[in-house]
Amino acid sequence: MRKYIVAGNWKMNKSLPEGIQLAKEVNAAVETAGALKCDVIIAPSFLHLTEVSKVVGKKVSVSAQNCAAEASGAFTGEVSAAMLQSAGIPYTIIGHSERRSYYGDTDAILAKKTGQALANGLKVIFCIGEELSQRDSGKHFDVVKGQLENGLFQLSVNELKNIVIAYEPVWAIGTGRTASSGQAQEVHAFIRKTLADKYGQAAADDVTILYGGSCNENNATELFSQPDIDGGLIGGASLVADKFIKIVTAF
Repeated sequence: MRKYIVAGNWKMNKSLPEGIQLAKEVNAAVETAGALKCDVIIAPSFLHLTEVSKVVGKKVSVSAQNCAAEASGAFTGEVSAAMLQSAGIPYTIIGHSERRSYYGDTDAILAKKTGQALANGLKVIFCIGEELSQRDSGKHFDVVKGQLENGLFQLSVNELKNIVIAYEPVWAIGTGRTASSGQAQEVHAFIRKTLADKYGQAAADDVTILYGGSCNENNATELFSQPDIDGGLIGGASLVADKFIKIVTAF
């Protein structure tokens, strides 16, 4: 049975002392929230990972925001999946739209990154989603299907068990514009059907699919009430502990 997850992507925010403080606040809020219906993940910058890991308990997991496509070597500035594993980091985000748009992460590169992560025992939060022009032209289903096929369909059904998918319509990230719960559910259901066509319905039903486009404390309950939306990949709202915990408890 698939998990519900709320993951906070801090992006390039917070100094190290600020990040440690935020992690402490999130951890305290989670500890005092009682029984939760979802797993909680926070994804600070590479610099923060080991220190943040020291101040959170068992109810909060830590994720990297990216990993290298290569195992090791002369790749200045990169961080390998093996390095993350050696630091005790259980998750990495791969394929966020900002990595695709700003840093040229193609589907082929993302497939390699995913392979590296899984080979080193990491779980992957794999991001997909269309741009505004693709949505407006009615190509969003084709875009999402292509990203799934090119980025993930090289995996076995057993490897798929370590994949969390985050659907993030690019036009709704950081814009304050959010896909309606109906729009989000429609694409989430399409993603699950696409997975079922490849891996079978039982495997598809076990995959956690998160929504990642300007999800916040005000719209989380409505989004999470949809049958194929299993939580959120949260950006700006994850930088304030009080807002983030309201999303965590929105189920």
